[in-house]
Amino acid sequence: MKTSSAIYPGTFDPVTNGHLDIIERSSKLFGQVVVAILVNPQKEPLFSSEERAELIRQSISSGATNVEVAVFRGLLVDYANERKADVIIRGIRAISDYEYELQMALMNRRLRPDIETLFMLPAENYSYLSSRLVREIAENSGSIEGLVPDVVEKALKGIFKQ
Repeated sequence: MKTSSAIYPGTFDPVTNGHLDIIERSSKLFGQVVVAILVNPQKEPLFSSEERAELIRQSISSGATNVEVAVFRGLLVDYANERKADVIIRGIRAISDYEYELQMALMNRRLRPDIETLFMLPAENYSYLSSRLVREIAENSGSIEGLVPDVVEKALKGIFKQ
């Protein structure tokens, strides 16, 4: 499987240690992993797509040389096809994630049956972690130490002037 290429899509606003866990583990399974930041005009992210890409690049382990960070618009399956990816990686923390992700995976399979979806569980200590919770805690001056990489913690503190 190491020769396959995979896409790990998301908004990553901000990237958390749970995301990084999945990125690092994926990099050991696939020849190339593209961390694909979705530009969603219906959302107002805290960080621009370029800022999110840079925060992810600064957070990825130097040993993960087969990981690329990119920004995309449009349908994920079209982007995966453009990048010649065989697999879409999705992180699942709870049953509620599974229900949503299953629906998306089945629709993606209908659109592009040649691209598989792989569900990955984060490490147990990150199973409760979400970007939304991190933003909420940071906005209210709570400690996000250990939830996000140091560079992300510093960026959030800069935004919320802690």
